[in-house]
Amino acid sequence: MGQINPIQVQKYLHGVDYPCDRDGIVEAARSNGADATVIDALEDLPDRTFNGPNAVSEAIA
Repeated sequence: MGQINPIQVQKYLHGVDYPCDRDGIVEAARSNGADATVIDALEDLPDRTFNGPNAVSEAIA
């Protein structure tokens, strides 16, 4: 997934209540206007619970 910037992704994750699973993160990004590239990257995340924004960034990087 190295083509997407984790900082760019974080712009679309404001309002997420952690811990949150992948589906919740994808839905939040959609609600916040994320583009298809960001949504695709988030949909490729492992199907698990993320404890905070750093965990999401690490999984994307």
